[in-house]
Formats: sequence, C-alpha cells, structure tokens
Amino acid sequence: MNRKTDLSRQTYFHQSADGAFVGNDPARGPWSADHCHAGPVSGLIVRAAETEIGPEKMLTRLTVDLLRPLPLAGLRVAAETTRHTKTLATTRVTVHDLDDTLCATATTMHLARRDLGPVPNVTLSPPILEDAVKGPFPIGEIRHGLPGFANHSEVLYPRNGNQGPGPKTVWMRTPKLLEGEAQSPIQALCPLADCGNGISWNAPTAEMGFMNADLTVQVHREPVSEWLASDSICHWQSSGIGMSQSVLYDTEGPVGAALQTLVLFPPN
Repeated sequence: MNRKTDLSRQTYFHQSADGAFVGNDPARGPWSADHCHAGPVSGLIVRAAETEIGPEKMLTRLTVDLLRPLPLAGLRVAAETTRHTKTLATTRVTVHDLDDTLCATATTMHLARRDLGPVPNVTLSPPILEDAVKGPFPIGEIRHGLPGFANHSEVLYPRNGNQGPGPKTVWMRTPKLLEGEAQSPIQALCPLADCGNGISWNAPTAEMGFMNADLTVQVHREPVSEWLASDSICHWQSSGIGMSQSVLYDTEGPVGAALQTLVLFPPN
C-alpha cells in the first residue's frame, strides 16, 4: 500500500520577526484553544539542543518538565551546553512565553556517533504499516471547537487492532515542525512520543482527564520513515497519578521509548 500521498499540511510553528515561535493550528492541544500540545514544543526543544551540540553527536535522551501551559501566541526557546566531552554532551533548555514566564525546562544527552560495523542485536519487527487501516484520532473528545493537533495528524491502526480503551498501537504521520526548514528525525519523533497518554487512555476524557506533567524520550536509533508508530499502555491510580509508557517504531523496527507522568482529573 502506498503511504506517500502528497498532503498540504500546515507546519506546527512559524517564527515572528523577533524570533519567537508562534503556534499554527496543528500545534493547538486538546485541553485549551490557546495552548500548545506538548509534542510539537518538545520538537522545538530538540531543535535547540541539536543546534547547540551539532550533528557529530546524536540526541539519545530528552526529559521535559512541563511547568505551565504553553501559549500558542509565542514561545522563546534557549539551550545551553552543560557538559561536552569526546563521548557525550548534555544541555539544559528553557521555554518561556512572551511575558518571560518560564513554561518548561528540559535536559538532553547526546552521544558521539561511531561506525562499529555489524553488532549483535535483538531483532524486533515493527507493526506492519502495509496492513494498517485508517481510523479516528485516539482522543475523540476535544475541549474546544477549534482545529488542532488531532485534525492535522494522520492515523492508522493495525488491522483488527484495538481502537477503544486500553493499550493500543497507532501509526501516525504529523506535520513538519517549522516553516521553511527541514526537521531532524528526532524532532519528527517528538509529536508522537508525547501522545502515549492520548493513545492508550483507560477511559474517555468525559469520564477522566489525563494530562502529562513531563515527557522522557530515550532514542537508540534515529527514525528513517515518515510514518512512525507507538505501542502504548497507561497505568492509572486512585491517587490521581498515572504513567504512560510507549515503544516507538519506524518502518524498520524500534527506535526508542517514551514515558509520561500523568495527572488525572475527573470532569467538573
């Protein structure tokens, strides 16, 4: 099956004259019409970190703490190197709104690229993209009436795969990060990586909200395909705390994993 159909898709962000990142419709999250989905913002964080460190080292770990809502109206992202050796580098990244309020912090790790030739490895096949079928975005309920992340994400499910509550696997193709700029493979992975809670919810949002307070992505191989998959499960507890965990794939196999700490909130 050909999954290379041409689509006219708006990017997540554009830059204002002063360099701020302004959210387009695809960046809008499900909870508020004025705030971003954290996945595209995580892509901006990766972009800043990769620019800071350079291409000789691969980003292997991203941890984002989401401190406040992320306004669509504009964000400023800054990265600084905290360690840089022959083998590894680390950064600290901050995300501020246009009023200079700190909205998110992040750290990244980057490891030197080497050519070791063939190495022993575990073979784990990805879900089969060619057999996947179109389906709805995993979260059906949106708490506003404006177009957003869900409307601009293409979604496929394994044939006869779960589309209801509980663990599930989803293929997703998402917009590019920024107008006029090619995105890196790990920047492209971030929107899907932040969807684990939305993919594997245990009850619809009309019964229980499930917002993530952080995101950690561990990457062992840069993805090579446009379509990416997440095999996700959520754990919800009566304390109001939860977790989602996801294995992330491209069409060749696993590329990494994602974890989110969840805040559960019953509807008003």
